[in-house]
Amino acid sequence: MSLAKKFTAPKGTILFSPGQECPGFLILKQGCIKVTLTGSSGREVVLYRVHPGEVCLQTFTCLIEDQTYAAEGVVEEDLQGDLIPAGQFRQVMQQDENFRNTVLTSVALRFSEYQQLIEDVALTGFDARLAKVLLRLVDATGVVHVTHTALAAETASGRAYVSRRLAEFARRSLVEQLPDGIRICNTAELAQISEQK
Repeated sequence: MSLAKKFTAPKGTILFSPGQECPGFLILKQGCIKVTLTGSSGREVVLYRVHPGEVCLQTFTCLIEDQTYAAEGVVEEDLQGDLIPAGQFRQVMQQDENFRNTVLTSVALRFSEYQQLIEDVALTGFDARLAKVLLRLVDATGVVHVTHTALAAETASGRAYVSRRLAEFARRSLVEQLPDGIRICNTAELAQISEQK
């Protein structure tokens, strides 16, 4: 992979945004990228996160189809990796069988996640989606450090609806709303709710 260049970016960096051309393919070794889509109404939806060993579908599509980005990618955890310049990506895909197989396997897995996202939004009740997100984002102290707006983006819904459902969860002693987040009070019941359709 002699064509790859070292790449780093600190937390909070906007790596790409709608209409921007793709600079290359990032082989992520450390960190996390959150990829979001914002509608004309201003409502944001989290499409997926990219962790080490995973592929960003937005980047892959841009490089294969010679398109610009349609979503935004923000660094959630400091990044380290190798960047294959856009002009050399197809060459590396053709010549390096191991790289090609790794990329295509990761793309297939990412499409499965997309399918799950669509299923969750279309076929799963909101309380189950909210419970699933809370359990995924909770830290070691039992607290989810996000705003209601961020939870709306994670659940493909509106902030007001998230606030109403969290108030109901709090009334049922499932969570406690804090000034800087949400404390999980009943993990077992939230897990049961997350499994409901």
